[in-house]
Amino acid sequence: EMVHTYSLIHDDLPAMDDDDYRRGKPTNHKVFGEASAILAGDALLTHAFYSVIQASRKHGIPAERVLSIVEDLAEYAGPRGMVGGQVADMEGEQGITTLEQLEYIHLHKTSDLIMFSLMAGGHIAGCSESQIESLRTFGHHIGLAFQIQDDILDLVGDESKLGKPVQSDVKQEKVTYPFFIGLDASRREVERLTAEA
Repeated sequence: EMVHTYSLIHDDLPAMDDDDYRRGKPTNHKVFGEASAILAGDALLTHAFYSVIQASRKHGIPAERVLSIVEDLAEYAGPRGMVGGQVADMEGEQGITTLEQLEYIHLHKTSDLIMFSLMAGGHIAGCSESQIESLRTFGHHIGLAFQIQDDILDLVGDESKLGKPVQSDVKQEKVTYPFFIGLDASRREVERLTAEA
């Protein structure tokens, strides 16, 4: 949750998505300024690793399992994961990004943290590698379905329920699943991914 919150704080910054509201409230940088928002994100990211170790000590999780969790967190939150997805998202725009590139963005910006959370629980429980792989696959599908649904809601959602302005993807000319395959096909893809998960 710390890594997720840090990513949202940084994602809202003027240099990224430049959003004024998150969950119906002014974004972190609007309330506290850009420098504080950047530092808050940095603090949350680094404190996440500290918290994993502290929690594992408190609950007696074997060190080998904790190493797997820390390794996964670094991978899924870092350049091969969420950060890489954000970079691709910043570079992507309508007319240039392909559907395959959009899937890459969604998988890494969203699915990776969901996969990590599921796999961390699996590591704590002492799951086998095949069970960990099942958790990864479930998270992959649910995360992609979630992000496609988010694309849909940006077009047709209720701003008061979403807590953020709708049509922001259109205004920023961001690529979305509805842009590529339409609303109905996007809804079917959410249903398919959910069923597969």
